[in-house]
Amino acid sequence: MSDRLPEPDADERTHSDQLVALIAQEIATQGPMPFSRFMMLCLYAPGLGYYSAGRMKFGAAGDFITAPELGPLYARCIARALVPSLRELGPQADFLELGGGSGAFAVDALRELAQQDALPRRYFMLEPSADLRARQHEHVHAQLDATLAARVSWIERPPEDAWQGVLFANEVIDALPATRFTLRDGEVYEECIAREHGRFVRVDRPADALVAGAVRQVERALGAPFADGYRSEILPQLPYWLQAIAAPLERGLLLFADYGYPRAEFYLPERSDGTLVCHYRHRAHADPLHWPGLTDLTAFVDFTALAEAGVGAGFDFVGYAPQGQFLLASGLLDLVDAEGDEVERVRQLTAVKRLTLPGEMGERFQLMAFARGLDVALPWLRAVDLSRRL
Repeated sequence: MSDRLPEPDADERTHSDQLVALIAQEIATQGPMPFSRFMMLCLYAPGLGYYSAGRMKFGAAGDFITAPELGPLYARCIARALVPSLRELGPQADFLELGGGSGAFAVDALRELAQQDALPRRYFMLEPSADLRARQHEHVHAQLDATLAARVSWIERPPEDAWQGVLFANEVIDALPATRFTLRDGEVYEECIAREHGRFVRVDRPADALVAGAVRQVERALGAPFADGYRSEILPQLPYWLQAIAAPLERGLLLFADYGYPRAEFYLPERSDGTLVCHYRHRAHADPLHWPGLTDLTAFVDFTALAEAGVGAGFDFVGYAPQGQFLLASGLLDLVDAEGDEVERVRQLTAVKRLTLPGEMGERFQLMAFARGLDVALPWLRAVDLSRRL
């Protein structure tokens, strides 16, 4: 596998070696590390994790391309879909974007909301990475006029005070540290990372009560036990995470966009090694131990679990649909400039195809929304709702 991937330069190797040393030291003092802890350090260790370091992550110069990086159509369409809810919420409505990537979504969404006369009072970007905050700040202030840019501010943790508005998260849940589990003689084991002969290796240890209980709950929901040797991911912390980010939202909407499946498809028998994917310079591979700190680690989302977590946090379930169907129902094609520059129109149509075709992002990515205290909440999502699949 490694011979098919580009080699990092000397500085990148040094960076990865520093993270390897940090992880190895923790394993030496505490024993084999749960995979979820390993993933957390690989992605978020201060100054060393993938999202905490300085290399470009998004776009052609990074490791992968997200929907907002394909051009303004995605953010404009999402923004238009949120306009009725923002107007119902009134002048006190805020907008909270989790993550934020390069800042492209915020720029294009704010421009569209300004055109629709539906600007939020404040636009918050929750971004724990100092490096990404700096990149987002530079992009926002370079692309937006001073009046719009002044609405944007950055926070490092979820709001603690009550607020009203819209929360949007694109490709955030897939980056939550996932627990990897397997079954052996009918018992639940947790995948861990150990250090042997100077290398990281994956080993299985008996699962604790939290992990074992979460796996057994999934088995009950599926109506059948997992076969011995079956391996996959689970997010026992998902209900607590969603409660932490959303509990202060007194009135408003939560909208999540990510790649994933309903539970019955997530845990198909043939998907016997889970959904873990690693991204390195636009190449996907399956080895999370390869160049820690330089590689994005991600796992698909169990949208049934997300629905349960949202309802469990006290929100009304709004709907669930593939990205392509939602964007088309929300008027994506109306945003294509049919009379403008031919080159730009071709670029926009190419983006539409990537966003909506089943073989591209159209089926692999899903959207799910929850609301609290709203009369109008994403009617376009309700129109294409496929929650029966959950």
